[in-house]
Amino acid sequence: MAAVYTQPAAANYFTAPTHAAPKQRGYRLCDQCGAVEQPHLGRFRLCGGCMTTQYCSQDCQKAHWPSHRQICQHTASQISTAKQPGHNSIDESLVKNLRKFVSAHSSLLSWAGFQALQLKRLPSNIRQNALLIELNYRHSSSDPLRRFSIKATHIVPRTYVTDNDPLVGQDILRREERCRKSGGIGCAVVLIQCGEISQVMPVEVDSPSRITWDTREDWPQVLQHFVESGRTDFKPISTTARGTFYG
Repeated sequence: MAAVYTQPAAANYFTAPTHAAPKQRGYRLCDQCGAVEQPHLGRFRLCGGCMTTQYCSQDCQKAHWPSHRQICQHTASQISTAKQPGHNSIDESLVKNLRKFVSAHSSLLSWAGFQALQLKRLPSNIRQNALLIELNYRHSSSDPLRRFSIKATHIVPRTYVTDNDPLVGQDILRREERCRKSGGIGCAVVLIQCGEISQVMPVEVDSPSRITWDTREDWPQVLQHFVESGRTDFKPISTTARGTFYG
């Protein structure tokens, strides 16, 4: 029997939120100093090479480059190879727009991964499974935020990602070790794929006891709703002793 909810899963799904968000681990951490992104104070900068690693400042980005160089150049090389003539005619605009899509919807994709893997109820799933999100691409759309739509979602073995690319696997393990040292449970893996192009999105996850997000079985519908409408203002619902919050 499908779950029935009295409130929407996200702010602005139907109406604007009425409460400020409580402080908890954000969707992005600076890969150098570990600072938590606070969107109302300013967005973190993404590495222009891999469009995955994020930093709170240019100084942190420069300081992290020696350890980030290998995985960044590896990712950039894969993208460059996909663009080469004769490589199954990969659409260069698709590569560029997929990276922008992942960046714009990072909050939504992180939340979907958390819900799909049921990490609040079964934290051990983080070591076993990953969320695969398949997309359709409409290159003719005039709205860049509506060029993608959800084709399907799947729960796949985490090794589907880590074994296919050992260097990416090593980077995920590095993030996981950092997360656990700060009290988290590890790194959830979300794989966003459109045709032959894909992007891995590692999500560092706090201990479930520190995450106030409600558990939602309707996450696929919420994911589709925000992607199809081209909206990037997703803020998940949290029910606490102090009331209901979005953020």
